[in-house]
Amino acid sequence: KRPHLSTPPCRAKNPHRPPSPPSFVPMVEGPLPNILLIQLDQLAPQALRYHGNRVSKTPTIDKLMQEAVVFSNAYTASPICSPSRFAMMSGQLPTQIGAWDNAAEFASDIPTYAHLLRSQGYHTVLSGKMHFVGADQLHGFEERLTTDVYPADFGWTPNWDEEATGKRNPLFFETFTSVAEADWVHSSMQLDFDEDVAFKVKRKLREFARRR
Repeated sequence: KRPHLSTPPCRAKNPHRPPSPPSFVPMVEGPLPNILLIQLDQLAPQALRYHGNRVSKTPTIDKLMQEAVVFSNAYTASPICSPSRFAMMSGQLPTQIGAWDNAAEFASDIPTYAHLLRSQGYHTVLSGKMHFVGADQLHGFEERLTTDVYPADFGWTPNWDEEATGKRNPLFFETFTSVAEADWVHSSMQLDFDEDVAFKVKRKLREFARRR
């Protein structure tokens, strides 16, 4: 049995207002199974050997896909980073929670799966990038092992009055420069961040294992 999650529709008078919090009804029976959720940025299926790529080496992912259920026709609620993450965490469409772009705030009164899991007795831990915008950097998680790799303030928020005059916020509008200048590197901010995330996740998992 699964916890029942009832979500009221967004109020028509103010589409930017987050919906009222859903009601959580505990229905879990027996020992709680461990849950490890891994979310990757910009990992196209064509990059995996499981889907026919003969260049990449992804033995762990390949083994996981061979032994698990693969949803090959699943779609994200948004092609943009923050809105897609907020939609996944809340179980609501980006338009329902005002997640229009990477500068949109994820309101702290919007319930997430982390809140739901905690209500069922789980200890919830976050490590790595979630691109939360706003003061709340937990959104239901009890622990966060790392900071975010992207800014949590409103530096990416565009000023549409200035946009009308042709002045753009360089932090908000992405260009093709990062693709055109991409090359092999031994180290980068993102690689250093990923290594820190992986190290702290492994250490936390070992900590949980010692408690058993």
